[in-house]
Amino acid sequence: MAIPMLRASAPPGHLGALFHFNVKKPLHLHRLPCSPTELNPVLQTQTDEVRSESGLSLSVGTHLIPHPNKVDKGGEDAFLVSGCNGGVIAVADGVSGWAEQNVDPSLFSKELMAHALSLLGDEEVNYNPRMLLKEAHAATSSVGSATVVVAMLERDGILRIANVGDCGLRVVRGGQIIFSTSPQEHYFDCPYQLSSESVGQTYQDAVVSTVEVIEKDTVVMGSDGLFDNVFDHEIVSTLAKHGDVSEAAKAVADLAREHSADLSYDSPYSIEARTRGLDVPVWKKALGFKLTGGKLDDITVIVGRVVGPQESSDTR
Repeated sequence: MAIPMLRASAPPGHLGALFHFNVKKPLHLHRLPCSPTELNPVLQTQTDEVRSESGLSLSVGTHLIPHPNKVDKGGEDAFLVSGCNGGVIAVADGVSGWAEQNVDPSLFSKELMAHALSLLGDEEVNYNPRMLLKEAHAATSSVGSATVVVAMLERDGILRIANVGDCGLRVVRGGQIIFSTSPQEHYFDCPYQLSSESVGQTYQDAVVSTVEVIEKDTVVMGSDGLFDNVFDHEIVSTLAKHGDVSEAAKAVADLAREHSADLSYDSPYSIEARTRGLDVPVWKKALGFKLTGGKLDDITVIVGRVVGPQESSDTR
Protein backbone atom coordinates (compact mmCIF):
# COMPACT_ATOMS: atom_id res chain seq x y z
CA MET A 1 0.00 0.00 0.00
CA ALA A 2 1.73 3.13 -1.16
CA ILE A 3 1.46 6.64 -2.49
CA PRO A 4 -0.57 6.57 -5.71
CA MET A 5 0.62 8.52 -8.71
CA LEU A 6 -2.37 10.53 -9.86
CA ARG A 7 -2.48 13.56 -12.03
CA ALA A 8 -4.94 15.86 -13.69
CA SER A 9 -5.08 14.78 -17.29
CA ALA A 10 -6.21 17.08 -20.05
CA PRO A 11 -6.99 17.08 -23.75
CA PRO A 12 -4.13 17.97 -26.13
CA GLY A 13 -2.74 21.43 -25.51
CA HIS A 14 -3.29 21.35 -21.74
CA LEU A 15 -0.76 20.48 -19.07
CA GLY A 16 -1.53 18.05 -16.26
CA ALA A 17 -0.58 18.66 -12.64
CA LEU A 18 0.74 15.78 -10.55
CA PHE A 19 -1.21 14.82 -7.43
CA HIS A 20 0.08 12.79 -4.50
CA PHE A 21 -2.40 11.25 -2.11
CA ASN A 22 -1.59 10.24 1.44
CA VAL A 23 -0.06 6.89 2.24
CA LYS A 24 -2.61 4.35 3.39
CA LYS A 25 -2.97 4.67 7.13
CA PRO A 26 -2.88 2.08 9.86
CA LEU A 27 -6.13 1.98 11.80
CA HIS A 28 -5.71 3.27 15.38
CA LEU A 29 -8.93 3.17 16.65
CA HIS A 30 -2.31 -32.45 17.08
CA ARG A 31 -0.84 -31.69 13.52
CA LEU A 32 -2.06 -33.01 10.14
CA PRO A 33 0.32 -33.89 7.27
CA CYS A 34 0.72 -31.35 4.47
CA SER A 35 2.78 -31.15 1.31
CA PRO A 36 5.88 -28.94 0.99
CA THR A 37 5.23 -25.22 1.20
CA GLU A 38 6.63 -22.02 -0.22
CA LEU A 39 6.81 -18.70 1.60
CA ASN A 40 7.61 -15.50 -0.22
CA PRO A 41 9.81 -16.38 -3.20
CA VAL A 42 10.46 -12.65 -3.75
CA LEU A 43 11.28 -11.16 -7.14
CA GLN A 44 11.03 -14.50 -8.91
CA THR A 45 8.33 -16.26 -10.81
CA GLN A 46 7.65 -19.65 -9.27
CA THR A 47 5.59 -22.62 -10.36
CA ASP A 48 4.49 -24.72 -7.40
CA GLU A 49 2.88 -28.07 -8.07
CA VAL A 50 0.32 -27.95 -5.28
CA ARG A 51 -1.26 -31.25 -6.17
CA SER A 52 -3.03 -34.04 -4.35
CA GLU A 53 -3.10 -37.75 -5.14
CA SER A 54 -6.85 -37.66 -5.79
CA GLY A 55 -9.44 -35.01 -6.54
CA LEU A 56 -8.82 -31.44 -7.64
CA SER A 57 -5.78 -29.38 -6.77
CA LEU A 58 -3.91 -26.25 -7.81
CA SER A 59 -0.97 -25.68 -10.12
CA VAL A 60 0.38 -22.33 -8.94
CA GLY A 61 2.57 -19.59 -10.36
CA THR A 62 3.60 -16.52 -8.36
CA HIS A 63 5.25 -13.18 -9.03
CA LEU A 64 6.05 -10.28 -6.69
CA ILE A 65 7.28 -6.84 -7.78
CA PRO A 66 8.18 -4.47 -4.92
CA HIS A 67 7.39 -0.76 -5.00
CA PRO A 68 10.26 0.99 -6.85
CA ASN A 69 11.35 2.65 -3.62
CA LYS A 70 11.25 -0.61 -1.62
CA VAL A 71 13.19 -2.99 -3.85
CA ASP A 72 16.12 -3.28 -1.42
CA LYS A 73 13.95 -4.80 1.30
CA GLY A 74 11.68 -6.73 -1.04
CA GLY A 75 8.57 -4.63 -0.50
CA GLU A 76 5.89 -4.96 2.18
CA ASP A 77 3.73 -7.71 0.69
CA ALA A 78 4.02 -11.32 1.83
CA PHE A 79 2.44 -14.49 0.48
CA LEU A 80 2.38 -18.23 0.87
CA VAL A 81 1.69 -21.27 -1.27
CA SER A 82 1.11 -24.70 0.26
CA GLY A 83 0.23 -28.17 -0.92
CA CYS A 84 -1.93 -28.84 2.12
CA ASN A 85 -5.05 -30.74 1.00
CA GLY A 86 -5.97 -29.39 -2.48
CA GLY A 87 -3.77 -26.33 -2.04
CA VAL A 88 -3.61 -23.11 -0.01
CA ILE A 89 -2.67 -19.64 -1.26
CA ALA A 90 -2.61 -16.36 0.66
CA VAL A 91 -1.45 -12.75 0.33
CA ALA A 92 -0.87 -10.17 3.08
CA ASP A 93 -0.20 -6.51 2.33
CA GLY A 94 1.60 -4.53 5.04
CA VAL A 95 0.06 -1.09 5.66
CA SER A 96 2.73 1.43 4.69
CA GLY A 97 1.46 4.19 6.98
CA TRP A 98 3.32 2.52 9.85
CA ALA A 99 6.57 3.81 8.36
CA GLU A 100 5.57 7.27 9.57
CA GLN A 101 5.95 5.86 13.10
CA ASN A 102 9.36 4.32 12.32
CA VAL A 103 7.84 0.84 12.05
CA ASP A 104 8.80 -1.46 9.18
CA PRO A 105 5.40 -2.32 7.61
CA SER A 106 6.74 -5.54 6.11
CA LEU A 107 7.38 -7.19 9.50
CA PHE A 108 3.72 -7.68 10.37
CA SER A 109 2.68 -9.08 6.98
CA LYS A 110 5.65 -11.45 6.79
CA GLU A 111 5.17 -12.74 10.32
CA LEU A 112 1.44 -13.17 9.74
CA MET A 113 2.10 -15.32 6.68
CA ALA A 114 4.81 -17.30 8.45
CA HIS A 115 2.42 -18.19 11.25
CA ALA A 116 -0.34 -19.02 8.78
CA LEU A 117 2.05 -21.38 7.02
CA SER A 118 2.96 -23.16 10.24
CA LEU A 119 -0.68 -23.52 11.30
CA LEU A 120 -2.12 -25.08 8.15
CA GLY A 121 -2.27 -28.57 9.58
CA ASP A 122 -3.48 -27.50 13.01
CA GLU A 123 -6.60 -29.30 14.23
CA GLU A 124 -8.10 -26.07 15.59
CA VAL A 125 -7.75 -24.45 12.19
CA ASN A 126 -9.46 -27.48 10.64
CA TYR A 127 -8.78 -26.25 7.12
CA ASN A 128 -10.96 -23.19 7.74
CA PRO A 129 -9.57 -19.91 6.33
CA ARG A 130 -11.27 -17.73 8.94
CA MET A 131 -9.85 -19.84 11.77
CA LEU A 132 -6.46 -19.72 10.10
CA LEU A 133 -6.63 -15.92 10.20
CA LYS A 134 -7.65 -16.05 13.84
CA GLU A 135 -4.76 -18.25 14.94
CA ALA A 136 -2.13 -16.57 12.75
CA HIS A 137 -3.20 -13.10 13.90
CA ALA A 138 -3.12 -14.15 17.55
CA ALA A 139 0.41 -15.52 17.12
CA THR A 140 1.77 -12.39 15.39
CA SER A 141 3.72 -10.14 17.76
CA SER A 142 5.13 -7.56 15.33
CA VAL A 143 3.79 -4.02 15.48
CA GLY A 144 1.86 -3.08 12.39
CA SER A 145 -1.13 -4.19 10.34
CA ALA A 146 -1.99 -5.84 7.05
CA THR A 147 -4.83 -6.61 4.72
CA VAL A 148 -5.03 -10.30 3.86
CA VAL A 149 -6.80 -12.89 1.72
CA VAL A 150 -6.61 -16.67 2.11
CA ALA A 151 -8.01 -19.39 -0.16
CA MET A 152 -8.10 -23.12 0.63
CA LEU A 153 -9.07 -25.72 -1.97
CA GLU A 154 -10.76 -28.92 -0.88
CA ARG A 155 -10.16 -31.98 -3.04
CA ASP A 156 -13.87 -32.06 -3.90
CA GLY A 157 -13.54 -28.68 -5.63
CA ILE A 158 -14.80 -26.40 -2.87
CA LEU A 159 -12.68 -23.26 -2.62
CA ARG A 160 -12.97 -21.57 0.77
CA ILE A 161 -11.96 -17.91 0.95
CA ALA A 162 -11.56 -15.39 3.75
CA ASN A 163 -10.47 -11.81 3.19
CA VAL A 164 -9.98 -8.73 5.33
CA GLY A 165 -9.41 -5.45 3.50
CA ASP A 166 -8.47 -4.90 -0.13
CA CYS A 167 -6.36 -7.85 -1.17
CA GLY A 168 -8.49 -9.72 -3.67
CA LEU A 169 -9.30 -12.88 -5.58
CA ARG A 170 -10.96 -13.70 -8.89
CA VAL A 171 -12.10 -17.04 -10.30
CA VAL A 172 -12.00 -17.22 -14.10
CA ARG A 173 -13.86 -19.85 -16.12
CA GLY A 174 -14.12 -19.97 -19.89
CA GLY A 175 -12.85 -16.43 -20.31
CA GLN A 176 -15.26 -14.94 -17.78
CA ILE A 177 -14.95 -13.99 -14.14
CA ILE A 178 -17.45 -16.08 -12.18
CA PHE A 179 -16.45 -14.91 -8.70
CA SER A 180 -14.84 -11.80 -7.26
CA THR A 181 -14.11 -10.68 -3.72
CA SER A 182 -15.03 -7.13 -2.71
CA PRO A 183 -12.75 -4.78 -0.77
CA GLN A 184 -13.64 -3.71 2.77
CA GLU A 185 -12.75 -0.21 3.91
CA HIS A 186 -13.49 2.37 6.58
CA TYR A 187 -13.06 5.15 4.02
CA PHE A 188 -11.12 5.65 0.79
CA ASP A 189 -7.56 4.35 1.13
CA CYS A 190 -8.15 3.05 4.66
CA PRO A 191 -9.04 -0.64 4.28
CA TYR A 192 -10.02 -3.10 6.96
CA GLN A 193 -6.85 -4.62 8.40
CA LEU A 194 -5.62 -7.12 10.93
CA SER A 195 -3.54 -5.09 13.35
CA SER A 196 -1.36 -5.20 16.43
CA GLU A 197 -3.67 -2.50 17.82
CA SER A 198 -6.81 -3.51 19.69
CA VAL A 199 -8.98 -1.20 17.59
CA GLY A 200 -8.16 -3.06 14.38
CA GLN A 201 -10.25 -5.77 12.76
CA THR A 202 -10.24 -9.44 13.72
CA TYR A 203 -10.98 -12.73 12.00
CA GLN A 204 -14.66 -12.10 12.77
CA ASP A 205 -14.62 -9.19 10.31
CA ALA A 206 -13.39 -11.41 7.48
CA VAL A 207 -15.74 -11.95 4.56
CA VAL A 208 -15.97 -15.70 4.07
CA SER A 209 -16.96 -17.10 0.67
CA THR A 210 -17.30 -20.57 -0.83
CA VAL A 211 -16.96 -21.25 -4.54
CA GLU A 212 -17.24 -24.58 -6.34
CA VAL A 213 -14.48 -24.78 -8.93
CA ILE A 214 -13.90 -27.27 -11.73
CA GLU A 215 -10.92 -28.39 -13.80
CA LYS A 216 -9.34 -25.63 -15.90
CA ASP A 217 -10.75 -22.83 -13.73
CA THR A 218 -8.13 -20.22 -12.87
CA VAL A 219 -7.81 -18.50 -9.51
CA VAL A 220 -6.10 -15.10 -9.50
CA MET A 221 -5.12 -13.65 -6.13
CA GLY A 222 -3.27 -10.42 -5.46
CA SER A 223 -2.57 -7.42 -3.31
CA ASP A 224 -4.23 -4.11 -4.10
CA GLY A 225 -1.18 -3.24 -6.20
CA LEU A 226 -2.74 -5.56 -8.78
CA PHE A 227 -6.40 -4.65 -8.58
CA ASP A 228 -5.82 -0.87 -8.25
CA ASN A 229 -3.95 -0.91 -11.56
CA VAL A 230 -5.47 -3.66 -13.70
CA PHE A 231 -9.10 -4.06 -14.73
CA ASP A 232 -10.73 -7.48 -14.55
CA HIS A 233 -11.07 -7.73 -18.33
CA GLU A 234 -7.32 -7.11 -18.67
CA ILE A 235 -6.62 -9.95 -16.26
CA VAL A 236 -8.83 -12.28 -18.29
CA SER A 237 -7.26 -11.31 -21.62
CA THR A 238 -3.74 -11.67 -20.22
CA LEU A 239 -4.49 -15.14 -18.85
CA ALA A 240 -5.77 -16.18 -22.27
CA LYS A 241 -2.33 -15.49 -23.76
CA HIS A 242 -0.41 -17.66 -21.33
CA GLY A 243 -1.00 -21.37 -20.75
CA ASP A 244 1.75 -21.64 -18.15
CA VAL A 245 0.77 -20.37 -14.70
CA SER A 246 4.18 -18.91 -13.90
CA GLU A 247 4.23 -17.01 -17.18
CA ALA A 248 0.68 -15.82 -16.55
CA ALA A 249 1.52 -14.56 -13.06
CA LYS A 250 4.52 -12.64 -14.37
CA ALA A 251 2.57 -11.17 -17.29
CA VAL A 252 -0.25 -9.94 -15.04
CA ALA A 253 2.23 -8.47 -12.55
CA ASP A 254 4.20 -6.78 -15.32
CA LEU A 255 1.01 -5.23 -16.68
CA ALA A 256 0.17 -3.88 -13.22
CA ARG A 257 3.66 -2.43 -12.90
CA GLU A 258 3.39 -0.78 -16.34
CA HIS A 259 0.04 0.79 -15.50
CA SER A 260 1.18 1.90 -12.04
CA ALA A 261 3.82 4.21 -13.52
CA ASP A 262 1.61 5.62 -16.28
CA LEU A 263 0.39 9.10 -15.34
CA SER A 264 -2.11 9.22 -18.21
CA TYR A 265 -3.67 5.81 -17.55
CA ASP A 266 -7.21 5.96 -16.23
CA SER A 267 -6.75 3.21 -13.66
CA PRO A 268 -9.29 1.48 -11.44
CA TYR A 269 -7.75 3.48 -8.59
CA SER A 270 -8.09 6.88 -10.27
CA ILE A 271 -11.67 6.12 -11.30
CA GLU A 272 -12.53 5.18 -7.72
CA ALA A 273 -10.79 8.31 -6.43
CA ARG A 274 -12.95 10.49 -8.67
CA THR A 275 -16.13 8.77 -7.54
CA ARG A 276 -15.11 9.62 -3.96
CA GLY A 277 -14.74 13.30 -4.84
CA LEU A 278 -10.94 13.33 -5.11
CA ASP A 279 -10.79 15.15 -8.42
CA VAL A 280 -9.44 18.37 -9.87
CA PRO A 281 -11.08 21.72 -9.10
CA VAL A 282 -14.24 22.62 -10.99
CA TRP A 283 -12.49 25.20 -13.12
CA LYS A 284 -10.03 22.55 -14.33
CA LYS A 285 -12.87 20.19 -15.10
CA ALA A 286 -14.32 22.92 -17.32
CA LEU A 287 -11.07 22.86 -19.28
CA GLY A 288 -11.29 19.12 -19.75
CA PHE A 289 -8.98 17.99 -16.95
CA LYS A 290 -9.58 14.94 -14.80
CA LEU A 291 -7.60 12.97 -12.27
CA THR A 292 -5.80 10.01 -13.85
CA GLY A 293 -2.82 7.78 -13.24
CA GLY A 294 -1.82 4.42 -11.86
CA LYS A 295 -0.77 3.75 -8.28
CA LEU A 296 2.80 2.82 -7.46
CA ASP A 297 2.73 -0.04 -4.97
CA ASP A 298 4.02 -3.50 -4.18
CA ILE A 299 2.44 -5.93 -6.63
CA THR A 300 1.85 -9.56 -5.72
CA VAL A 301 0.14 -11.95 -8.14
CA ILE A 302 -0.70 -15.62 -7.58
CA VAL A 303 -2.23 -17.59 -10.44
CA GLY A 304 -3.61 -21.04 -9.61
CA ARG A 305 -5.02 -23.37 -12.23
CA VAL A 306 -7.40 -26.08 -11.07
CA VAL A 307 -6.21 -29.49 -12.25
CA GLY A 308 -7.50 -33.03 -11.85
CA PRO A 309 -5.62 -36.12 -10.66
CA GLN A 310 -4.93 -37.41 -14.17
CA GLU A 311 -3.37 -34.12 -15.28
CA SER A 312 -1.43 -33.99 -12.02
CA SER A 313 0.08 -37.45 -12.54
CA ASP A 314 0.83 -36.75 -16.20
CA THR A 315 2.91 -33.66 -15.36
CA ARG A 316 5.09 -35.32 -12.70
